[in-house]
Amino acid sequence: MEERLQKLLSAAGLCSRRTAEDWLAAGRVRVNGRTAQIGDRADPDRDDVQVDGVPLRKKENKTYILLNKPRGYVTTLSDEKGRPTVAELVRDAGTRVFPVGRLDMDSEGLLLLTNDGELMQRLIHPSFQIDKTYQVDVNGFQADSAVKLSSITELDGEAIHQATVEVISKAADRARLSVVIHEGKNRQIRRMCAACGLTVRRLRRVREHTLELGDLPVGKWRHLTAAELTALLGE
Repeated sequence: MEERLQKLLSAAGLCSRRTAEDWLAAGRVRVNGRTAQIGDRADPDRDDVQVDGVPLRKKENKTYILLNKPRGYVTTLSDEKGRPTVAELVRDAGTRVFPVGRLDMDSEGLLLLTNDGELMQRLIHPSFQIDKTYQVDVNGFQADSAVKLSSITELDGEAIHQATVEVISKAADRARLSVVIHEGKNRQIRRMCAACGLTVRRLRRVREHTLELGDLPVGKWRHLTAAELTALLGE
């Protein structure tokens, strides 16, 4: 069945529909040897669709992977600076999967990867606003630090939802916090902590939406269980 190329590329997990439009405008997409345009349609079972000369993969079984991302890895499939990527950690998964959302290079913990493009776009869309829970180790903690963190409603002039902050443990000016946020803006928790005079020593995502990191070792991955997949797709 013919569909717009933007939708085909997104469903294949290659990019968002907006990014697909940029690729089309840049002439990176060809259909049956002809450079495609925005608005063109194709049938993936009949037409030869290529991106940068690489054929669009036929429909494949959907794969859902939970990775415990280590520090020092970037959440991309390739990196122009030569830094380690999460793709290297899941190269033995048997299929190409894409990270859902991001964790910055210095952060670690739960990262979902999948080749289900539709689910990926739904989960990262701003309107979805899924809960993300982090364990955050900080220096400079004061008696009112948790209240200050949970009271922030703006970062660099941009409105954000208030976070839920709980103190897990503390000793002197060090503390481990549980911080639940919704948007997941770039380095959001680090920026929030900096605004409150806190220095982040370690930041680890332990829960996202219906998924929990549990005791999965750092740097390892596993497929979602049937129960996890049902909960994730049912939301």
